Amino acid sequence: MDNIIAIEAFAALSQSTRLETFRLLVRHEPDGLPAGEIARLLDVPHNTLSTHLGVLARAGLVVSRRHSRSVIYSASLERMRETLSFLVRDCCAGHPELCEPLLRELQPCCPTDEGDSA
Repeated sequence: MDNIIAIEAFAALSQSTRLETFRLLVRHEPDGLPAGEIARLLDVPHNTLSTHLGVLARAGLVVSRRHSRSVIYSASLERMRETLSFLVRDCCAGHPELCEPLLRELQPCCPTDEGDSA
């Protein structure tokens, strides 16, 4: 990921409704949500949401697929991973132990089977 792509992702997420939309879609992975359901859950008019989804899609943060008459939107977890990796790529100037608190903070969102047995 280069600076331009990262800036596009950050710009897309720098608006409240778009950030809420992206976070909602992350919570509904891997199934995604139809546009109408997103609008209902966030209490946003359909045409306004459509504009926001377009911005997120152009930044590569959401993808859509047609399912019957609905368009289902999903978060692009790959772009999220790329963006997070971009932020921490040069973390701690070669001292990975300094990044340990960050890594620990990310663990609760992605528990592993090994961590669940404790």
